[in-house]
Amino acid sequence: MLDEGETLGLDMALWCTIRTFAKHAAELGNEQPTVPIFFVKPNNCLQRTGPVLVSSHLGEIHHEVECVVRLNEHAQPEAIAVGLDLTDRLTQGELRTEQLPWTKAKCFRGSAYVGNFVQWEHPFDSLVDKEQDLCLNLWVNDVLVQSARLCEMTLSPATQIKELLTWAPVSAGDYLFTGTPAGVGQLRPNDRVYATLETQDGTVLSFIKTECE
Repeated sequence: MLDEGETLGLDMALWCTIRTFAKHAAELGNEQPTVPIFFVKPNNCLQRTGPVLVSSHLGEIHHEVECVVRLNEHAQPEAIAVGLDLTDRLTQGELRTEQLPWTKAKCFRGSAYVGNFVQWEHPFDSLVDKEQDLCLNLWVNDVLVQSARLCEMTLSPATQIKELLTWAPVSAGDYLFTGTPAGVGQLRPNDRVYATLETQDGTVLSFIKTECE
């Protein structure tokens, strides 16, 4: 089900930035990049409702909570949502060892789980404005496992889109996954997942509430 005003075109892209939070880069043993690094998910990886299908996946599915930006015709924010960049960590590690692309680890069915979008017609800098103080949270089985303010990003969304526009065919309606904070981990059958994008006063702008099967 799409949010009001949202269209899902066949040429829509999901641009995903990695290692934008220094602590997350460190927890996976990676160096913090000096410029944004991207990969792309096809739009048919999108999932908006229903369970995370863990049992039917051969690898290990790990959660990565992110702020997702839907872009307008000027490649500026149109709406924002909380999202999960689900990752097959075991497969990713094997592919990295062989210096191969991560496609199998990042682009499986349902690997881009996105909550409800809320209108956000402000510049990219507003996402990391300390007065807005937007925050990502992820609970698994009622335990808070990921939590960070967007202003903690070491590679801001404004920096990400500026770099992306130097080479990528970005179009209106594309999504930008802006990166995950530390605390990523494996999801297992029967896990309960609740993720939020919140304001400073605790107002939930966007959420995902689901279970793993």
